[in-house]
Amino acid sequence: MRTRLGYTLALAAAVISGFAVYTNSYGVRAFGSPTVYTTAKNLVAAVVLAAALAVAGRRLPREGFTRPRRPAQWAGLAAVAVVGGSVPFILFFEGLARVASPDAAFIQKTLVIWVALLAVPLLRERVSAWHVAAIAALMLGLAFLGGGVGGIRPGSGEAMILAATLLWAVETVIARKLLTGLSALTVATARMGGGAVILVGYALATTPWSTLAAIGWHQWSWAIATGLILAAYVATWYAALARARAIDVTALLVPAALITALLQAGSKPLAPQWSGLLFVAAGGALVLLAARKPRLADVP
Repeated sequence: MRTRLGYTLALAAAVISGFAVYTNSYGVRAFGSPTVYTTAKNLVAAVVLAAALAVAGRRLPREGFTRPRRPAQWAGLAAVAVVGGSVPFILFFEGLARVASPDAAFIQKTLVIWVALLAVPLLRERVSAWHVAAIAALMLGLAFLGGGVGGIRPGSGEAMILAATLLWAVETVIARKLLTGLSALTVATARMGGGAVILVGYALATTPWSTLAAIGWHQWSWAIATGLILAAYVATWYAALARARAIDVTALLVPAALITALLQAGSKPLAPQWSGLLFVAAGGALVLLAARKPRLADVP
């Protein structure tokens, strides 16, 4: 029952992520500076998660604040703030300003591959033949949705997005370990709260004061909207990760591309690439099948 809830939460996180990718494409344009945008958005998410943590502590004690009791837990919370809640956001959004969005989406969605490579030796998870087939279908679907990967050329933008993706893979493994002893909201708040402190410091050090002073209500309205979506995503994603294996949960995030593709198709006079959508949907189904049959054709 607990694992099944984890899969449900992962699918919910995928839906939220699909909307987040779509809205972020508009939000970042309102700011002009990717770093200032992600700092404002993440700051909003941190405040929302801190408030949710306070409320949960009164009504849902098991989901509320869990005090770290070991130095390793404190170090882990600091690590997720750095490799999850701050540095990769700067890399991703700065890279996104330099490359085509389909290429960026494909690179970021390879997260499931890197998590699988890390989860096997570090979390003792097992990758079955079903997982391999699921990941292949998901990647093929994303390639179709993005018009193929032949156009991706190595460059600074692509390198920044890949670096961000690798950091998020490391974060996933660290968070999975932390979630065995700390509540999901505790880890999520540490990730976004600590990350926001780092982002604010970076923005103040690298952004002209005139740019910061020019932020008006129009920009803040986008930061609030996307920050709320980000808070919902992080809380749901960590709740899923606390209940199911990292490989399964990360793979179930890939179908977020379905939501983004359908939203983009609704706002543009272009039909979605149905072959890509079908492959992504098939990959998601194979992930659920792999989770239900974990002992079949295991690959160590």
